[in-house]
Amino acid sequence: MDLYGSYTSPFVRHCRIALLESGLPFEFHETDYTVSAQKSPSKKVPFLQDDAVKLFDSASILRHIRTRAHQPFMATTEEYDQFLLVNTSLDALVNLFLLGKEGVTPENNGYLARQKARVDSSLAHLNSLPLPSTLPLNDAQLRLACYLGWIRFRDLIDLQPYPNLVQLLTLADTHAAFAETAPPSA
Repeated sequence: MDLYGSYTSPFVRHCRIALLESGLPFEFHETDYTVSAQKSPSKKVPFLQDDAVKLFDSASILRHIRTRAHQPFMATTEEYDQFLLVNTSLDALVNLFLLGKEGVTPENNGYLARQKARVDSSLAHLNSLPLPSTLPLNDAQLRLACYLGWIRFRDLIDLQPYPNLVQLLTLADTHAAFAETAPPSA
């Protein structure tokens, strides 16, 4: 099994965690924009090749990994909804991050102002949910932890107003696969 992605992507990190948890043999291939544009129709990472199976989204990759390893994936509708809410917020923040590098910000763009509001309201809602105080984490919680880890790595948002999210990130930091997949320090 071959996983392609970057060490800093929270979507890729989640797939790497699932692979480590699964015990399935895999190779990770660090991939840049040029390679992902050539090898993935979505022109993004992660993407995976497992013999004849080619997958181009982290959600389908996670499902494939969990199925191959006979592990649960999205056991309830509520877990799946939380996973999708995290993805929505994460996609919005990725857009804010990347466009901000080009000088397009919520202050000068109405669409990005709505994206920022989406991130803020999603984090507030996620903070209000009952979150675990012990391991293991399900895939919705792992996706949230990867998101929070990426926020911390990029220093994008002060997480202190979200104490339940900080507690989840602190818990995730004790998970061996989460720690092993942390983005490299600068």
